[in-house]
Amino acid sequence: MSSQLTKNLVELERDQVLSEIKERLNRGEDPMKIFEECKQGMELVGEKFKSKEYFLAELMLSGDLFREATELIEPFLGEIKTNEDVKGKVMLVTVQGDIHDLGKNILGMLLKLEGFEVIDLGVDVDPNIVVDKVKELQPDFLGFSALLTITFDPMKKIIDKLKEAGLRDKLRIMVGGGITTLLVKDYIGADFQTIDAMEGVQYCLELIKSKVVVKARGGI
Repeated sequence: MSSQLTKNLVELERDQVLSEIKERLNRGEDPMKIFEECKQGMELVGEKFKSKEYFLAELMLSGDLFREATELIEPFLGEIKTNEDVKGKVMLVTVQGDIHDLGKNILGMLLKLEGFEVIDLGVDVDPNIVVDKVKELQPDFLGFSALLTITFDPMKKIIDKLKEAGLRDKLRIMVGGGITTLLVKDYIGADFQTIDAMEGVQYCLELIKSKVVVKARGGI
């Protein structure tokens, strides 16, 4: 059964959501439990969007509300690990033509909790900017978030440009979002596809643990 916080988030009751989060955090409740309730709300919003009960306006409003909620929760999760403890660097982006960022934001928060450095390039980002940022910041992972089919070619273009620049084999590329499938992964040339943020986290953790990413970057 959904919590009241989850229901309020689904119904886009901004004041109630933020007020309850503040009260519960100040009472010393587990911030991870509060985050999970917010995450569940976003999953329900996504289902309403897919069933056309919600439209783009509701999707954007819920995304803004989730962002505000996580900004309240994050300071209570403990200090972000120091550079010595960082497991790896993950760059996340929603490419040109799409402003969807719900899954991207959830994945980013979960990765931070696991000790990854997360670089969020935002939404509707030009392929050339993504390639330039990969060159500059040298992430271990690049994650695409996609809700619209028009993002397939921009994602493929980014990967093709990374190949041309000799950078493709230096990182692992993930693609996620309700519209994505294994066929999409193969079409754009990514390494991994999922519609579940936790699967994305596990993928990064497993490769870091096995040192596959380190080897790709020229390490041990």
